[in-house]
Amino acid sequence: MKLTDEQKEEFRTQGFLIARGALTDADLQPIIDELSTWIDARARDLHAEGKIEDLHEHEPFTKRYGLLFGQCNEVGSGLDIMHYRGRAMFEFLHNENLLELLESLLGPELTCNPIQHLRAKPPLSQEGNAGPSFHNAPWHQDAGVMMEEAEGSDVVTCWLPVGRATQEMGCMEVIPGLVETGYLRHLREGGTTIDPELIPSVEPVVAECEKGDLVLMSRFTPHRSTPNYSDECRWSLDLRYQPTGQHTGRTGHPDFVVRSQSNPASEMRDYDEWCRLWVDAFNNPKGHVGHRSQ
Repeated sequence: MKLTDEQKEEFRTQGFLIARGALTDADLQPIIDELSTWIDARARDLHAEGKIEDLHEHEPFTKRYGLLFGQCNEVGSGLDIMHYRGRAMFEFLHNENLLELLESLLGPELTCNPIQHLRAKPPLSQEGNAGPSFHNAPWHQDAGVMMEEAEGSDVVTCWLPVGRATQEMGCMEVIPGLVETGYLRHLREGGTTIDPELIPSVEPVVAECEKGDLVLMSRFTPHRSTPNYSDECRWSLDLRYQPTGQHTGRTGHPDFVVRSQSNPASEMRDYDEWCRLWVDAFNNPKGHVGHRSQ
């Protein structure tokens, strides 16, 4: 899917865009299958340790994780892209529908930024000992989690649900039209959040999505998520891409080329090497991985 000229202009002026129907069920199903297998194995390990009583084996993907998390929040330990390192997830980072869309904004030389996450937000009623704020992101810009040197990098965030994401489920909320303001000072207290005195008095847009939709955001677009009041888990991916050669804002974690018209051989297609790079980043830490906050 390529963006229209009108969509590209909307992104440039508003700092965000909801791309409806950008992905297909076939794009997302391998991720769902992989996560279902991972969660089942994790739940069975915890069941053997006596930490989970009911495996909820017959519950659908949309509900099972929350029911398990409510019994033992350890079920989510290691459930992030760089920790569980799934093959289907690695392949999705190269998804053609996703990259076609990003090329419309960033050009044909694309790098996958290392700041990437998988989010599983259970219903508020199943938060357990994690507490109601654990799965909610406060108002922030993605520039606030990058090094200052990356402020000039054209990093685009792709926030995409692996299913539905409604307001009731705690979908993303976005403050539009701030692309010219640049970085706003962030505070550590409250979890890397924009200084409340600097948050503009602009009505947020509730970025509700159906499965297959995704939200594109500038690095300067303030956004947050809210509690999940539904009875389903809200699954989402935070992925970031940028033109190859620009500063990633996180030198201690691996970036890699996903598309190159000028040098196709530079594209990272080796799953085992991707895993090795992440393992090395954790075992031999170097570079910078912190947030930009005071």
